[in-house]
Amino acid sequence: MEQDDKKLFVLDTNVLLHEPLAIYSFKEHDVVVPMTVLEELDQIKDRKRDISRDARVAIRALEDILGGQTTPEEIVSGVTLPRREGHGDAVGSLSIFPDHQLEFTQASLPGDNNDNRIINTALHLQNQFAPRHVVLVTKDINMRLKAKGAGINLVEDYRTDQLIDDIRFLTKGFHQFEGDFWARKEHVNTETQGRHTVHRVPVKEVGEENFYTNQYLIDEDSNFCGRVLSNNDEDLEILDLGRDRLLNLDAWGIKPKNIYQGMAMQALLDPDIDLVILTGPAGCGKTLLAMAAALEMVVERGLYDKVIVTRNTPEIAESIGFLPGTEEEKMAPWLAAITDTLEVLHKHDVNPSGSMNYIMDKANIQFKSINFMRGRSIQNSVVLLDECQNLTASQIKTMITRMGEGTKLICSGNLAQIDSNYLTAVTSGLTYIVERFKNFDGSANVYLNGVVRSRLAEFAEENL
Repeated sequence: MEQDDKKLFVLDTNVLLHEPLAIYSFKEHDVVVPMTVLEELDQIKDRKRDISRDARVAIRALEDILGGQTTPEEIVSGVTLPRREGHGDAVGSLSIFPDHQLEFTQASLPGDNNDNRIINTALHLQNQFAPRHVVLVTKDINMRLKAKGAGINLVEDYRTDQLIDDIRFLTKGFHQFEGDFWARKEHVNTETQGRHTVHRVPVKEVGEENFYTNQYLIDEDSNFCGRVLSNNDEDLEILDLGRDRLLNLDAWGIKPKNIYQGMAMQALLDPDIDLVILTGPAGCGKTLLAMAAALEMVVERGLYDKVIVTRNTPEIAESIGFLPGTEEEKMAPWLAAITDTLEVLHKHDVNPSGSMNYIMDKANIQFKSINFMRGRSIQNSVVLLDECQNLTASQIKTMITRMGEGTKLICSGNLAQIDSNYLTAVTSGLTYIVERFKNFDGSANVYLNGVVRSRLAEFAEENL
């Protein structure tokens, strides 16, 4: 390949914090890491925050390539990326650019902050290697605007790990047909399997939608509701559920208020589904349904031994140490949504406070920090992972791989309420698992359409 055909990618610090092994994501093209990026990684690596781990992983990855017998001249000119499992197409080179040696020209930005130094590096390389394409890669929107304004021709976001380009295309977990589902279905094979009725319908009669396992099917004009059991490209195997039956499901005294909650509750109460992902706007009932189903399965049905509740805790490393008490007492402020839900579930009891304490003990409800989940193996439990929209894909993977035999994981989150500086709706770990697990027969995903918290919350969701 001609050298002019190979692009030169200049990486910003936030790219390596978002994906520590991002240097392997540019195939045959070359990667440049400015010295300023190393300085920023060095400042971040010793902080007591989860992002510090990503900084250390990125630094180790750079050291593995550039350490050893590599000379300073080779580091500046570029070292060929070694073969790495899972990144076989990464055959470009990696170099460190000594941007502290740059002399500012009239076209450069003031060198009084790190972003400007990185932009100036990209400008210098663009002029030095013209007509070769030099691309600045950063997840900072404002930095992309500054870079364009400074004269860099190619500025990009880091999108290698994105499974979808627009959050509007995110799988909702159900498909709604127009009219009556059974209209114009001529070749239906129905059989009874125990208590269940299963329909086998030719895919060509259902539509051109790409159906996947455990996707729910509803229509506009009939009582039909089903769940896809399998899809072999010729026939669609559908478990008949029925709207009325779903709307009459009961978990700890809670009944669904709409068909979306009905589908969610059916997935939550099904012991054959190991992972349930609940998405939707604020006030749609995600936490309430998850908690009610967890209590129902642990206390009433005895399917699991305990309930473990955890969530992402922004600033947890700074603030958790200053809160008094045990781990569970420190987690209490972060998990107020769970205790609020328990209050709702027992508000009609004669002694709500006593009931809550009794149930907390009976269901063995434990509040745990996500920081201490690594290395654990959780058995025979219902795990509620709340506020998943603030987790990265690697953090979600850490949690899911903790789940042992006989454990059910319930993930919930609202992609419109992301607090992390490094995540967007399309790069959130919640989006990642929705797309990755949609063809796994042990998982189900439901988007809870509609706000049921109050008319005030519904109006705010629609108009603010």
